[in-house]
Amino acid sequence: MAFTLWTLFEASLLCLNAICVLHEERFLAKVGWGVNQVHGFGEQPTVKSQVLNLIRSIRTVMRIPLIFLNILTIIFKLILG
Repeated sequence: MAFTLWTLFEASLLCLNAICVLHEERFLAKVGWGVNQVHGFGEQPTVKSQVLNLIRSIRTVMRIPLIFLNILTIIFKLILG
């Protein structure tokens, strides 16, 4: 299997899907990355809080585009195999 742009696209799509599926109360809170672990105003944000903000941002911004990208990927796979 060759490394192509299509495989890079599929890998990034799978990673984005995995991030969007993470549930904060069920999974992230159990490992200590829940909603209540935020920094206060004026404090320097930690790496952990920046990663949590990134996860929330991806979940917010990419929800609708991911639906269309998944549909296009499924159709492409069905047509071309």
